[in-house]
Amino acid sequence: MQNTPQVSPREFVESLREESESFLASVMEAVNQAADGEWIVGSEERVRDLSAEFRQQVFQAAVQERIDAAEAAFSPPQETVTDPVTQQPQTKRLRNKGRQPTHVLTINGRVQLWRRWWHSPQSGSVAPADACIDQPGRTLTPGVREMAGRLNNDSSSFDRAAENLARTAQVKMSGEQLRRVVLAEGRAVLAAQEADAIPTAFDAQDCPADPAESESPTRLYNGVDGVMVPVIGEHEKTVRRETVEQKRVANGRPLDTLPPRRPGCDEAYKEFKAIVFYDESGTHWHESLRYCRRPQVGGIVRREALRLNFAAADERVANVDGADWIREQLQELDADQLPLDGLGLDFYHLSENVHRCRREVFGADDEPGRSWAEQLLHTFKHEGYAAAWEQLLQWRLTLRGQAKKATADWLIHYVQERQEMICYPDFRARGWQIGSGPTESRCKTTTSRLKGRGRRWDPVNAEAVAALTTLRDSDQWYGYWPTTPTTSI
Repeated sequence: MQNTPQVSPREFVESLREESESFLASVMEAVNQAADGEWIVGSEERVRDLSAEFRQQVFQAAVQERIDAAEAAFSPPQETVTDPVTQQPQTKRLRNKGRQPTHVLTINGRVQLWRRWWHSPQSGSVAPADACIDQPGRTLTPGVREMAGRLNNDSSSFDRAAENLARTAQVKMSGEQLRRVVLAEGRAVLAAQEADAIPTAFDAQDCPADPAESESPTRLYNGVDGVMVPVIGEHEKTVRRETVEQKRVANGRPLDTLPPRRPGCDEAYKEFKAIVFYDESGTHWHESLRYCRRPQVGGIVRREALRLNFAAADERVANVDGADWIREQLQELDADQLPLDGLGLDFYHLSENVHRCRREVFGADDEPGRSWAEQLLHTFKHEGYAAAWEQLLQWRLTLRGQAKKATADWLIHYVQERQEMICYPDFRARGWQIGSGPTESRCKTTTSRLKGRGRRWDPVNAEAVAALTTLRDSDQWYGYWPTTPTTSI
């Protein structure tokens, strides 16, 4: 159908006059029935329910009116077939199969729409109006999918998210249906990110080191870390499948329609990789949480850096926890892909290792040990690696006992391997951060939906759920969804 006719708003209002008057009368009745002192509290729930019912009724009626007008304005569909006797082409009208319903869950409620179907043995069945109503086969609107994804981000379970969706938006679906919607959207987000189909909320040019200074250089930070996520083991997978099969048998549903079961994990937790970009003030964040092998992290960092135009920043800094695989992945990226001006060892992680050594050598509560650790960390921060290295070596010579010497050697080896990353005086002189705290904090926020009592995941499903969280936290939500808010708070 092309150039479909529109319905007169005045005629539509007139057609719903009786329903409108009934709705308004019911609202007034609900307020009248409220007790004195509770006119608002005593009527708000009933009025909300009435409004939802009326909204659904009006929306359904409006769409149906336009379907009726469109189908009345156009001729029945035809097709060209070959006459079996003359073998000549001839035009034949498709057979009218009557009107059949379709159901779509919208943010205005579930609507039932009737449209006419036509059929021929050659081309099958078709409902021409469907192409005008919405995308073929769509039973959930983008608005509903967005609501489901939004509420799931901050819920403890899919069932709870479905309950909140019904209560707050009066859109009803089961927890299982919401789970399927969220996972499908999460996978779509991941695919769109890999295809660079979602615009970033900012790039390097939007990240001044000091927003108050017009001539301030731009500065962008990068962080990478591993974070553990609870996953489902093989035994629990088997038990869950048996439970599902028992329910299907009890409900008379066939078992052969179940999808193949994925194998369970061999461990209780799996490491996910968090990749973060952020500015000096913490105004801009860009995040990604992926389930992948460590050697694949460099490719993800490279892709996201290119999307953010990372190379165009005047100052480009990475602060990481010193794990060998992270350092290696960042150092393997050449200058054109991730041109870092500084790769720093998170000062907190260095401090943790110094205090670990202190406890093993001096004891947990030894005051001279605390003084030694504080002095060594002060040297690292204010004088740099070379001075701290000499201090460590001199201290090592004073130790007695193989166990203490072995602990000291461990710390010496740790800092020696990371000497190029221990440049705190230079970082501080240039105004750069020396900690990876922003990355650590984002590891918590991006996995908040994944962790908690009783939560265990298929890794691929966890990655899909987290994609919606990072979409929101990266301020890309409305770059992905086709709609934007129409009201403000």
